[in-house]
Amino acid sequence: MSEAGKEQRLNQEEGQELTAEQQQFQSLLEQFDYAFERGKIVKGQVVRYEARGVLVDIGAKNLAFLPNKEIITPLPENMDEVLPKGEDIEFYILREDTEDEKFVLSRKRVYQAQTWTKLNDVLANDEVIDCTVSNVVKGGLLVDVQGLRGFVPSSHLRVRDSFESLVGKQLPLKILSLDQAQNNIILSHRKVVTEQLAEQRKDLFTNLDEGALVEGEVVRLTDFGAFIDLGGVDGLLPLSQMSWRWVEHPSDILKVGDKVKVEVIGIDMEKQRVSLSIKSQYEDPWTQVGKELSLGDKVEGTITRLKHFGAFVEVFPGVEALLPSRDLTDYENEHEKKLDTGETVAVYIVKFSPGERRISLSFRPPVFQQPVEPKEVPAEMLSDDEPAEV
Repeated sequence: MSEAGKEQRLNQEEGQELTAEQQQFQSLLEQFDYAFERGKIVKGQVVRYEARGVLVDIGAKNLAFLPNKEIITPLPENMDEVLPKGEDIEFYILREDTEDEKFVLSRKRVYQAQTWTKLNDVLANDEVIDCTVSNVVKGGLLVDVQGLRGFVPSSHLRVRDSFESLVGKQLPLKILSLDQAQNNIILSHRKVVTEQLAEQRKDLFTNLDEGALVEGEVVRLTDFGAFIDLGGVDGLLPLSQMSWRWVEHPSDILKVGDKVKVEVIGIDMEKQRVSLSIKSQYEDPWTQVGKELSLGDKVEGTITRLKHFGAFVEVFPGVEALLPSRDLTDYENEHEKKLDTGETVAVYIVKFSPGERRISLSFRPPVFQQPVEPKEVPAEMLSDDEPAEV
């Protein structure tokens, strides 16, 4: 408290009567009785807007100065919108008053102090906060956290786009740590995504049924199949379930980013796994091939695979038959040429069991057993109860 205020209180304590004028003066002293020290927050009212800043009455003997750079970023065109005259506003004292210099104030520091308080609440409540990416730096991203600078390590980013393309965009983040003394804020995007996916997985598994047709996005290709994002859960589309036709590798028919309609053919709730199929949505060609082909037919087919035991030949869309290696070798020796995948060959169906999904081929037509002609039997060898023919 100022010396004048102490004197007034001392007089009151000694039982001296205060005049109305003295009481009014004491009230003014109490109203502006601040410790005007650097680092303190004081209240004041805007007196005048100037080109370089704002003059503020904080109750000191001189008006204080608020530089433009300490108001807000970016600086508004209409200063009255953020610093209206006649209203009590809080300011942070950057520099104390001297004989040659005024008090220098900051409004930014007040915002920052308020922001730190809010961020502590956000951290305590484990809330999501949207931040704008300001720059790409070594090891991660710098983001604007309500006027403060935060850092998102690259290990805590879960984005498909390049880091550079994120500048100027907002990311949902969670605070990992706060250090106001060091002005240090570490945030995570991975934590937000992980928790969102966990919630989505929970909802998806609750509502997902075998036999359901769903649309998903191809997110990864492997030698044994493709992983399809169903909206929080990655289901496996095995190579064998992609098509009724032979597929050498998923990349032959799919690429990352493709939208595909798949059928759910298996759900493992315990392991949180989903099995998918594309070919199950189409009629099994083996149910049709018996209507289109027959034993002994000569057909043209395309060699799809070569194995040590023979060649697989597609003789009907989605149906492969086996051309044994001995037939293949005989043909190659006779024609002095090697057959390769993709070539078309004319072959005969020599074994035909569509119910068992087996068809055998040959370059030579099948030899069917000739029917046995009935033989005549001499009359004298016949008895009354024996047939005339056998």
